[in-house]
This record gives sequence, C-alpha cells and structure tokens, in this order.
Amino acid sequence: MARISINHLAIVVEDMQAALGFWRDALGLPLGELSRNLSEEVDIAFLPLEQGEIELLAPINETSGVARYLAKRGAGMHHICLEVPDIEITMQRLRDHAVELLNDVPKIDDEGKRYCFIHPKSAFGVLVELYQLP
Repeated sequence: MARISINHLAIVVEDMQAALGFWRDALGLPLGELSRNLSEEVDIAFLPLEQGEIELLAPINETSGVARYLAKRGAGMHHICLEVPDIEITMQRLRDHAVELLNDVPKIDDEGKRYCFIHPKSAFGVLVELYQLP
C-alpha cells in the first residue's frame, strides 16, 4: 500500500494578523502563502514546515462554516489533512469500513487538488481532510 503523509494541520483563528504575529513573527515559521478562498469564505495562510504545513483559517464573514465553528468551539485545532496517492480508492476503502464521509465525490480546488472530509464521529472526534495532489 502506498504511504499516506501529513499534508497540513489546520488551525482556526479569529484574527489572521494576530495569528501570524505568533506563528510567523514570534515562532519564526516562514509564510509560504496568504490567500482568500471565496468559496470556503476564509482567509488562509500556509506556513511550511520541514514536512507538511501549518494552515491558518480565518473566516471572512459571520456565516461561513469556519465562522460557525469558531463561534461554537473557539479558536484552535480544526482538522488534520492527510495526503493520499488515490483519493477515490481511499474513499471507497473508507466506505467499505462504514466510515462516514462529508462529501460523496472528491471536490476539486482551483489548483487541481482533489479533496474530501471524513466526519469527526467516524474518526474519534477529529475532522480529517484527504488530499490527492495533481
């Protein structure tokens, strides 16, 4: 079986600049990318590590999924993203093991990444995202 690796750890923050003050400025992680994802309604910062990245997510409105998460649970760990070699095979394997997925087919972002989410109740309270890079 091909290896699965950690792609990123996602953290929900209230204020992107304040969070960058810690992760980038105080801790010294480089800022790899800062962007706005209108479809997910978030600002995103990626801070690369030797292996994987830290992803900071800040809602851009009060109604996005991340804003609702922030209001309910507060800032902190949001999800872990695992990189898989074939997302459709992985999704089928999960279905075969009665794992609940949050989307039936992989979504595709602007860069061609295919991704899906595993419901936290199937992953012992952890929201898990799967990526297949183009």
